[in-house]
Amino acid sequence: MTEGEPAHTRLNELAADGGGRAPGKDFASTPAQKKAAAKAIEEHLEPDTSKAGAKAAESTGAAATAFGPGDGEGWLTGQALKTAKETWSQQLTTLMNRLGSEKAALRATGLLFQGTDTGVGSGIRNSSVLDSF
Repeated sequence: MTEGEPAHTRLNELAADGGGRAPGKDFASTPAQKKAAAKAIEEHLEPDTSKAGAKAAESTGAAATAFGPGDGEGWLTGQALKTAKETWSQQLTTLMNRLGSEKAALRATGLLFQGTDTGVGSGIRNSSVLDSF
């Protein structure tokens, strides 16, 4: 944009010529899709991630032990592997918590929207001008 040139704003919606993206296209999903996603997290992602994490922790722990404690009696690699295992364990816990949160959010979304709709409907009903007649 140069000086004196008017500024233009374009909303991120479907343009008249068909360009851009359709409103809400990326947001829409059915309750069945949300339920299926939550089920996939519960039946596949969580258990598979937990198993992979346990296997990695076991392997790293064994390697750390093989290289020694790293306290002056063993290789420094042993202490580095021990630190890596602790970091991995913390990250795995964070990931598992996040998966659980996402699963819960997917399951609660329908209830949230239903509660919001009910609340908005009640608020509109309470402030109706027709109540005074």
